[in-house]
Order: sequence, then C-alpha cells, then structure tokens
Amino acid sequence: MEAAEYRTGTLESEKYNSGDHDIGFKMFCSYGNRLRLTYDSAAIPALITSANTLLTRYVSSVGCIRSWGSIDDQHECLVIIDNMMNLELLFWATKQTGDSVYYKAAISHADKTLANHFRPDGSSYHVLAYDPKNGKVITKRTHQGFSNESSWARGQAWGLYGYTMAYRETGLKRYLDQARKIADFVIRHPNLPADKIPYWDFNAPGIPKTYRDASAAAIMASALTELADYADSSDQENYLSTAEQMIIRLSTKDYRSKLNTNGNFLLMHGVGHFSANSEVDVPLSYADYYYLEAMIRLHNRYRRENLNFDKNELK
Repeated sequence: MEAAEYRTGTLESEKYNSGDHDIGFKMFCSYGNRLRLTYDSAAIPALITSANTLLTRYVSSVGCIRSWGSIDDQHECLVIIDNMMNLELLFWATKQTGDSVYYKAAISHADKTLANHFRPDGSSYHVLAYDPKNGKVITKRTHQGFSNESSWARGQAWGLYGYTMAYRETGLKRYLDQARKIADFVIRHPNLPADKIPYWDFNAPGIPKTYRDASAAAIMASALTELADYADSSDQENYLSTAEQMIIRLSTKDYRSKLNTNGNFLLMHGVGHFSANSEVDVPLSYADYYYLEAMIRLHNRYRRENLNFDKNELK
C-alpha cells in the first residue's frame, strides 16, 4: 500500500499539466484507482484539480476538448478518438462536486465525436480538425493508422471503451448503441484473426504478415466485458466469448512475457505508431493496464455467476 501511494504521489504535479488531454488517463487511472481502492480522501483534491485543468482544453465553439496543440491555437482544434477516455474524470467530478459543468462538457464532447468521428459501418477516424472559429469540420484523418480511410485498431478500441463508459455514466441509449455498433464492427470484421488479437490496423497492408497490437486487444477485452452487462443475451454471449478469447490468447507465451524480461512489462507485441516507426512491436504501459483490468472484470463476472475459468486454455 505504501509503495502504491508513493508511486501515485509522483504523478501529483500532472494535475496542473494542461499541455495535452492525457491528464484524464494519467490521473484517473492512478488517483482514481487510489481513491477507489483505499478510500483515501487525499486523492479527491488532486482529481478535482485535474478535472479543472482538463476543462481548460475545452473549446466551446467546437464543443470538444482539444486533444493536441496549444490551447490558444486559432488555426485548428484537433480532436482524437482517444479523448473519449478522458471523459470518465469529468463525469466523476460532477458526481463528486455537484457542479454540472464537467458533465456538460463531457456530454458535448461525446455527442460531437459521435456525430463526426464515425463512418456508417461503425469504424472511426483517428483525428478530426475543427475550425475553432465556427466549429466546422476541416479534415478527417487517421494519423496513427495505415491511411485516412483505414480503421486503426487501437482507435476502434478507444471508441468502444469510451462509449461503453459513457453509457455507464449517463444511461443515454445513443452511447450504448454506438458502443454496440463498434463492437459489431470489430467482432465481425473479416480481418480480425481467429485468435481475436487484431492487426495494428484492420486495413494494414501485408495482412496476415504484419504486426498485431496487444494493446488494442486488451482495451477491447475490458470494454467488451463491461458492455456485456448492458447487452441482451445473444450479444452478451458474443461479447464475453470474444473478450475471453482475447485474454486467453494474451496470457499465452506468445504475448505474455517471462518474469524479469520485456522491461518487466506483462505483455509483448504492442504497436504505438507504426507509420512513424515509433513503438513498433514493443511493450506498452496501457496494454498492461487494460489487460489487468480486463482480467479483473472477467474474474469478478465468473465469481458473480459461479463460473470457472479453464486454466488449461492458457497452455
């Protein structure tokens, strides 16, 4: 416990970091879990400050939180699909303080992303550039994927997780519908391998001889496990089966590293930004985080339903 509190404490200065949108990732995944697990009220001020800092990146003319670039940039407001993950901090802040300003910003961001980021088949672009003067879309592109019209695997994972979470926090059916649409796109995609670990992009050249992305699988598995709680029986079975297959595969020697190897990360074979030759076939911190979260969620579900996990499948 002391070690966990110490490590969390090293991040405290990030509550003032308005340089990018990732403050939600950094602070809610650390201080949020600290509060959840230890009931340590000292985490609350840090989280509220973090939420206020995140709001400084909210561009009212666009209705979104700016992902990249300076807060004062009047040329374009860049919004990435990853930014859906930061909204959980804002939803929490309204519940904690009673101030609806956080909730309203989160809803606006989720709705604007829903309206503009997605294609008819449920896949999403990575980056949208909005005109901060009038809120109109300037361009749609997929920066970390293969091409602008391709479906970057982790981008689909962020959207799936983000809208599942948004439904949990709001009860708004449009978010559940979007999460299910993304799930259907992923699960039914002809380029999703049989073992359910996606290639770094669903339209990557060279399939099947290209890199898989363990981080995308881990995020998807965690999201699908939660989404199953909100689905009807037929979809529930499909979501859980896919999540289980992902976690089982990630837990084999092909993806799970041996002790004291791989920089002490749990998972191998993540892909950060293939096209820029950055973080290709490497361990990634968020891969480990959502892998553990997915396993905890599946474990809790098994325990709740008195099910047993077949450890033989991990061999």
